[in-house]
Amino acid sequence: MWSPASLNPNSPNFPSNSPIGPLFSPSLIPSSVSSALPENYTIRPLQRSDYKAGMLDVLRVLTTVGEISEKAWDERYDWIARRGDEYYILVICDGEKKVVGTGAVIIERKFIHNLGLVAHIEDIAVLKDQQGKKLGLRIIQALDSIAEKVGCYKTILDCSETNEGFYAKCGYKRAGLEMAHYFDKK
Repeated sequence: MWSPASLNPNSPNFPSNSPIGPLFSPSLIPSSVSSALPENYTIRPLQRSDYKAGMLDVLRVLTTVGEISEKAWDERYDWIARRGDEYYILVICDGEKKVVGTGAVIIERKFIHNLGLVAHIEDIAVLKDQQGKKLGLRIIQALDSIAEKVGCYKTILDCSETNEGFYAKCGYKRAGLEMAHYFDKK
C-alpha cells in the first residue's frame, strides 16, 4: 500500500519529473487504464505545474472556477499535498502535454465499519472537444482503483440525473439522494 512517506523528496522513489513531484505515487494508477487511453495520451497524478497546462480550463467545463492566480494555485496545491493520503487528483494529458481531463478522489476516515475509509469521487471533467474518447471512463476506473488500493471499503459520488447513465456504465448504481445547503459568500 502507498504511504505519504513516499512523497519525501529525499526518497529514492520520489519522482523527479518536476521540482515538486506529483501529488501521489504514479504507481497507484493501473497500467490497464494507461494502456486503454488514445495514442500519445497519458494519465498521471496532478502536478504543481498543471496550472500552466490548462487544469483550470478543464474544471471550467464542470463549474465556476473563478480567477485563480498562479500564487493562489501554488498555495492550494501545497496545502493539498501536505495531506499526503487524503487527496488523489489525476489528470489526462494529450500528446502535447495539455491537461484535457481530470478527476479526484478524497478519502474520508470513518469511525464506522471498523474505522473504515470511504472514497468520494469529485470534479470529473473532460474538455468538450475531448469527449467521446472514453477519457471520463478511464478517469473513473483509475480513481476506483486508487480507492481500492489505499484500503477504502466503498467509493461514492454525487451526480446530476443527466449524468446518471454515464456513471451506471462505470459500474455505479443509485444508492440514495444528495442534499445540499449552499452558503452565500459575500
